[in-house]
Amino acid sequence: MSPDARQGQLAILSFALGAFAIGVSEFASMGLLPYFAADLGVTNPYAGHAISAYAIGVVIGAPVLAVLGAKVPRKTLLMMLIAGFALANLLGALAPDIHTLILSRGLAGLPHGAFLGVAMLCAADMMPKGKRSAGVAWVLMGLTIANVVGVPAAGALGQAVGWRSMFVIVTALALASVVMIGRFVPKTPVAEGASPLRELGALKNRAVWLTLLVGAVGFGGVFAVYSYFSAAMIEAAAAPAWAIPLSLSAFGVGATIGNGVAGRLASWSRLGAAGVLLAGMALVSGAYALAMGNWPVMAAMVLLLGMTAGLTIPLQMRLMDVAGDAQTLAAALNHAAFNFANALGPFVAGLALSAGAGWAATGWVGAALSAAGIAVLALAWAESRRCDGARMAVMPAE
Repeated sequence: MSPDARQGQLAILSFALGAFAIGVSEFASMGLLPYFAADLGVTNPYAGHAISAYAIGVVIGAPVLAVLGAKVPRKTLLMMLIAGFALANLLGALAPDIHTLILSRGLAGLPHGAFLGVAMLCAADMMPKGKRSAGVAWVLMGLTIANVVGVPAAGALGQAVGWRSMFVIVTALALASVVMIGRFVPKTPVAEGASPLRELGALKNRAVWLTLLVGAVGFGGVFAVYSYFSAAMIEAAAAPAWAIPLSLSAFGVGATIGNGVAGRLASWSRLGAAGVLLAGMALVSGAYALAMGNWPVMAAMVLLLGMTAGLTIPLQMRLMDVAGDAQTLAAALNHAAFNFANALGPFVAGLALSAGAGWAATGWVGAALSAAGIAVLALAWAESRRCDGARMAVMPAE
């Protein structure tokens, strides 16, 4: 392996390490909620504001930081973003009360989308032509491995040593990512003409909005099922206690496999790959609803559902294709869209449960949201055909 190739691999690894830290911080904090609620003397619902604060931080921070960082070299911007993430998690580790913890989680969410979006752009640019989607998949692999290994390990350590230990570990991982980015990522000049106004140009692009809407709606299908999976396993299936964390890890295993598959599919067709994954999401969610009460089959469906979570890859590649000069903002907005889906899926499924529809309703809601994502994808496909036709119409005849 040439030195340049090895440095490229280490550069992408530095992005994946940052993504791993982000994944552990986001998902392990959910499992540790009862522990920091008890330690800080608040109820579980009130402690849940810390979880919501993170999601709000992602939705706000992704577009704002992407626009503000338009004239900053990508290497420098990435180091600043993951360093800010580290400091926010350190604040969480030292939080004396729930209000400080909520603030720290909101601050930690701010760089989430911008870091992942810019990291995926850099990783794609480092890959040979035709393999750009593989670079995106490798960055996202950090998130999926976090669910397989990092979240269970951080949760176990947090229960044994204390919930603050998780934030300390995440801080160390994020700082290690800063060091690796500084060491291995090559310097890249700011693109000529880059500016916040040019990045905001993405907001006038209908193809960008349709692509974001596919993820914001369609990916809600995964979260409608996943968010209530543990409760359904306990109340509807009487699953043994050991089966629940094992099944949640299986979701991460499925997502790890699915990322690789999604990367290959995206190299074939961006919109086609998204269609395949959304169709799989809808079918698996429906099968999960039919399997309600049979915990081994429910667990198997969750593993398969994880394999559709690579939807973010073809949508990210599609955004790179259609965003023009507003690459950074479009990439960051992709993560804001998926966090919107993280709110939409559980909200709609929760309405169904509150109406007395039963636990199977979470699967049917997931299938419906995925089907809605397919409908939006059809609009995106029609838009792409319209644009292709317009381009052909203005080409001079040979």
